[in-house]
Amino acid sequence: MKKILYAAMALGMSLPAVAQDTYESARLLGDDLNGTARYVGMGGAMEALGADISTMGTNPAGIGLFRHSTASLSFGLVSQADANKFDGLGKTNMSFDQAGFVYSARISPQSIINVGFNYHKGKNFDQILSAANRLIGCSQNGLTYTKWTKGIYDLEENKQGDVIGWEPGTDYRSYSFSEADYMNANVLILDPNNGKFYETVADAYTFDRAHRGWIADYDFNLSGNYNDRFFWGLTFGIKDVHYKGYSEYAESLYSSEYKNETGSVAVGDERRITGTGFNLKFGAIVRPFEESPFRIGAYIHTPTWYELTTRNSSVMENYSKYGAWDKGYSDQEYEFAYHTPWKFGLSLGTTIGTELALGATYEYSDYSASQNRIIDGYDYYDNAESSTDDAMKVNTERSLKGVSTFKLGAEYKPVPELALRLGYNYLTSGYKMDGVRDTQVDSPGVMYASTTDYVNWKDTQRLTVGVGFKVGKVNIDLAYQLSKTDGEFHPFQDYSSIVSSAIFDSGVTKVTNKRSQGLLTIGYTF
Repeated sequence: MKKILYAAMALGMSLPAVAQDTYESARLLGDDLNGTARYVGMGGAMEALGADISTMGTNPAGIGLFRHSTASLSFGLVSQADANKFDGLGKTNMSFDQAGFVYSARISPQSIINVGFNYHKGKNFDQILSAANRLIGCSQNGLTYTKWTKGIYDLEENKQGDVIGWEPGTDYRSYSFSEADYMNANVLILDPNNGKFYETVADAYTFDRAHRGWIADYDFNLSGNYNDRFFWGLTFGIKDVHYKGYSEYAESLYSSEYKNETGSVAVGDERRITGTGFNLKFGAIVRPFEESPFRIGAYIHTPTWYELTTRNSSVMENYSKYGAWDKGYSDQEYEFAYHTPWKFGLSLGTTIGTELALGATYEYSDYSASQNRIIDGYDYYDNAESSTDDAMKVNTERSLKGVSTFKLGAEYKPVPELALRLGYNYLTSGYKMDGVRDTQVDSPGVMYASTTDYVNWKDTQRLTVGVGFKVGKVNIDLAYQLSKTDGEFHPFQDYSSIVSSAIFDSGVTKVTNKRSQGLLTIGYTF
């Protein structure tokens, strides 16, 4: 008779040095196109045009073009197409997107110094992801079983009677034995009658996940203007991460011997990531020709140095005749560090009379240079001291790549009180299509992974439109943004190269994230 386990999992060997895996950390990379409605309506291509609060977080020198003090507030709706409500998360959700001010002071006839603060939602995680497909010759528990047969770890009981994956020939828990492996090993592949392990294949799976939360950006800016020809800026940024994901994954188990389904297994998993990071941004804008409004902008962002905490709470339920347990649990919490890559930007902008403004921006950031880091300890001031997770770095370089972002934007004013805007973004993919969430990596990032799924997202396209009204010192701006990203969902990594089965299909499924945003900004100049 199967055992029902109600206690949370014991690791068997305490391992304080922890990190996170490539795909979990990659959620923190990049930024949404968000901020004021004017900035969004022009596709964000304002890094040389400036004079918009949102440029504080891209090219800080854009704040140097303000000649008057200003404040603004932005909020709206974000909606996902082709998605069904899951875990209480609907397709359409309210969003508080921006709040900030700039104080402008002329210190000489040729010079202006500006200081400013801006909050904006740098990333909105709200998304429902669903996938379903067939499986042939494989299963999630088959991955755990195959790693054992390949000799990546030894499966033996610890003192509490739980099956643990040990480094071969040692009494140390293997970094390649994940939380997902723990549940599979104890719930499903262990035969309690003879103490042996058996793979159970599946013929189909279903998957649903509700992503929630945000990354809040708090930017503090100092900028200046010299003779309306040279503009400079420095921004100190703080990022505040609040991510929560809940997923349900289920497989229909299949007996190749009897040619029929033999039950099912389901996994519910909740993952939270919280913490903060900081970065610096430097920028300049030059108007090279005195008689021309043409401008050239350039900027650079340092990495964001994150200190984060993550926690999973997971349960596997066994509705089959296989295995030793009806239920298995995993509940872990740990701290880790993460360093994002540098970002570089170049922009062009000009105005034609007082009616037309045109902007273009190119940005580049190499996602493969991001670093999952192991916290080795804390200094006297309780700051984390960390080192690169070298094993996971290899997987990051294998799975991620450089991202180029192209922005185009235009604003037309038929009359001074009315502005019409249009913008376009194209972002190349940060994922290699043959990238993999490799659970064979000898890393603590794998050891603490409670899920096996991943998505290799492709290029992103964004189309924006906007309109603005000026009434005295008040600006009212509206914007609409439509974005689309396609991807390939994997329920677990392909392990066909290390099994003898001639027929293998891990159920890779095409998925799409189509999102629209409506945004309202109210601004006041004083």
